[in-house]
Amino acid sequence: MATLALFDFDHQTLPDLPVEAVEHGEVFTRRWVVDLILDLLGYTPDKDLAELRVVEPACGAGAFLGAIAARIAESCRSHGRPITDAADAVEAFDLLEKNVAQSRDLVEELLHADGWEREEARQVAGGWVRQGDYLLQASPRHEVDLVVGNPPYIRLEDVPDDRMDAYRAACSTMGGRADIYIGFYEMALRSLRSGGQLGFICADRWMRNQYGRKLRQLVTRQFSMNLALVMHDVDAFHEQVAAYPAITIISNQKQGTAVAADTTRAFGESQAREFLSWYGAGEQQPATKAAYQAARMSHWFPDEDSWPAASPARLAVLEDLSERFRLLEDETTGTRVGIGIATGADKVFITNEPDLVEKDRLLPLAMVRDTTSGTLHWNGSYLVNPWNSQGELVDLADYPQLASYFRQHSGALRKRYVAVKQPERWYKTIDKVDHRLTARPKLFFPDMKLTIHPVLDEGGLYPHHNLYFIVSDVWDMRVLGGLLLSKVAEAFVEAYAVKMRGGTLRFQAQYLRKIRVPDPDSIAEGDRTALADAFDKRDVKAATEAALRVYGLTELPD
Repeated sequence: MATLALFDFDHQTLPDLPVEAVEHGEVFTRRWVVDLILDLLGYTPDKDLAELRVVEPACGAGAFLGAIAARIAESCRSHGRPITDAADAVEAFDLLEKNVAQSRDLVEELLHADGWEREEARQVAGGWVRQGDYLLQASPRHEVDLVVGNPPYIRLEDVPDDRMDAYRAACSTMGGRADIYIGFYEMALRSLRSGGQLGFICADRWMRNQYGRKLRQLVTRQFSMNLALVMHDVDAFHEQVAAYPAITIISNQKQGTAVAADTTRAFGESQAREFLSWYGAGEQQPATKAAYQAARMSHWFPDEDSWPAASPARLAVLEDLSERFRLLEDETTGTRVGIGIATGADKVFITNEPDLVEKDRLLPLAMVRDTTSGTLHWNGSYLVNPWNSQGELVDLADYPQLASYFRQHSGALRKRYVAVKQPERWYKTIDKVDHRLTARPKLFFPDMKLTIHPVLDEGGLYPHHNLYFIVSDVWDMRVLGGLLLSKVAEAFVEAYAVKMRGGTLRFQAQYLRKIRVPDPDSIAEGDRTALADAFDKRDVKAATEAALRVYGLTELPD
């Protein structure tokens, strides 16, 4: 018999936890949300549910357990089975004795009220629920059909040290400052049989935060992300919690089609039934309703470092572009994304005095303020450059002015970490200077802007560390600049980037590298001209229109 693992983490607690942590873990899921998850997984009474076994690692108040029991009872009756045939259909855990007793009573009363004999109902309930810590059970075997529930929202550092160490040892994905729900995801996924499914309503921070990276890696490499239904504003729980919940359906199979969906406050029981109908019918056309939006994609996103966040329709477009086009940074075109030089002491290493030291020790430096207008206007900043063209520190004995200047500021320079670590190289900058970069045409991107802002340097300046740059062996930089000025390119960054207060985006290398671009040779001459002209004129609308043609899109959804 296969296993159905059902995790209801309502009232999830841990021994000796601080009161705040225990209270934070108590989340009561509304019944219609429970029913939606079970229906999404196809766990319905028309199937012979006694043939499935349920493992519920933290049954708490029993919101999911009660729904499962009701469906099993109906299934047994419709299939002509005694309820005792389902005696092994559920194995539920909880850490607290009172929760175990409460869940047993709930199942017993529900089954008895449904017409089953009291003694049989008590026998089944007693067999289903026992006290224990699921995360510290023996390694799960691959025999689980379904996993359902609402994992606890408790930071790992709020768990007593000995238990935290045990959790980390048992769950390899629980790195950094993880929440313990990460471990529940891992243990559940590893228990799935081939074709088995997981259905959680849980905080969705793991899809983007650093502490969820190992879990994303596990999902990407071994499982299929079938559905991400964001429910941040939905009244899904009996108490108000700042949990950023989403329903995720993940299956143990090769990645197939995936649905991205988002909801508004209007999403409730009737809208859930409507969405379920759309999802179950395998609709290819996106759904756009007042209460929800949904789009079906041919695949989920393959990246492990972060998954994008955007409207379902936009996610579908980004996924399509990710399937059809190459990444911006590409060895075949020699296109590279990088960041400017970090010195560790800008007040010493950056100057506007052209006669401060020997002229060949002053490297013209591009600063963020030089890019403000969209056209590069150098304001006369220099890097006081301690590196020669071979990437080695110069000998100060060969440069008396440079030596004198650095010695005047040796106190500040020697206090830096890089100087303490290498005291004989106390006047080095954190990063080396790559002199080949100076003469190359390149696109600069200020770190923080409201919109994407590529600025062309025809050659001659070296970027400061608040500027990111793109160089290429193949691209006409004005054509590429037009493409990157477009709202299509910006959509990639917006989906992945950290957004600051006021909507400011971080245009860091890791986000610029997410942008997909066509083969430069595949762009028609007319579109190349249009992109270059739009870039020169800083015409975002024209750049976007040309980019849509190049990408084969009719529009870019909001």
